[in-house]
Amino acid sequence: MNNLYEGTNINIIEELYYGNINPSQKCFDRDSNYARCASNVLDNSEKLNTYFENHSNMKDEQKWFSQLLEAQSDILCFCDKNRFIEGFQLGAKFMLDTFILPQQSVIRDID
Repeated sequence: MNNLYEGTNINIIEELYYGNINPSQKCFDRDSNYARCASNVLDNSEKLNTYFENHSNMKDEQKWFSQLLEAQSDILCFCDKNRFIEGFQLGAKFMLDTFILPQQSVIRDID
């Protein structure tokens, strides 16, 4: 089976195998709301880390902040993974319904 996927003779399964498809890796527009939010998070994280580094009596707080960021990252990864799985399963169900399962009419034939 030769699908022309993005100008190559490699099919989509081969593309996935070779690591050319990464559903969790997305590009975004630098002027988008997402970019502004991500920049805000990064800026404030850097400010807090600098503050903690300049106040040696706040090592516990710095550790808690780091643990909070790590936990939030874990939650986002978990949610993204589950959304991807659910989307893939829904797509597979659409394919089954469209191409495999017999068509059932909602209107019965009248004898």
